[in-house]
Amino acid sequence: MTHLTELHTLRLRLRAWRPEDRESFATLNADPTVMEHFPEPLSHSQSDLLADRIEEHLQKEGWGLWAVEVARTQAFAGFVGLNRPAFQARFTPAVEVGWRLPRQYWGNGYATEAAEAALAYGFQSRGLAEIVSFTSTGNLRSQRVMEKLGMRRNPEDDFDHPGLPRDHRLCRHVLYRLTRSDWTAPRDREGAPAAPFSPEPREGPTP
Repeated sequence: MTHLTELHTLRLRLRAWRPEDRESFATLNADPTVMEHFPEPLSHSQSDLLADRIEEHLQKEGWGLWAVEVARTQAFAGFVGLNRPAFQARFTPAVEVGWRLPRQYWGNGYATEAAEAALAYGFQSRGLAEIVSFTSTGNLRSQRVMEKLGMRRNPEDDFDHPGLPRDHRLCRHVLYRLTRSDWTAPRDREGAPAAPFSPEPREGPTP
């Protein structure tokens, strides 16, 4: 059975999904503000199908889009983690770092903190040479997170998302990249990652 890795930061726990997360996840995915830079909000059934795919990948691989839990309150706070884009583009195959948090947790640095832990896991434990992230050109909030993570954008890498019509408002995307050598360099100078984490392998799909 695959070992499911948990990640812990100073304030967060990246863990397996639980059945009770589904309702909060559906509320998150139905929020038009959270979903502004996606084609449309999701229905409850669409949200459940997405959670099914996320959980299936976690159970198969032992890593993926972890459920985020605020350590102090044990509240579900969306997902952060690593994923393989399913579409074809110039930069694929690749592993991306991504996140989706409820509005009440915006502005606390949680996305950056959890994504730092996911990057550390990807580079240290999985031996990845590069991790990417992408979003629509208008999603400046997520682009700021990517920049805080040390990721870099080359405008020549910008692309039209193949899953959207060319005239769709979200079609044009920006691509950010981070290599393992670039990720390691500042840590050699500073002595430690920005968001300390500890991986905890656990047996099976549940915490």
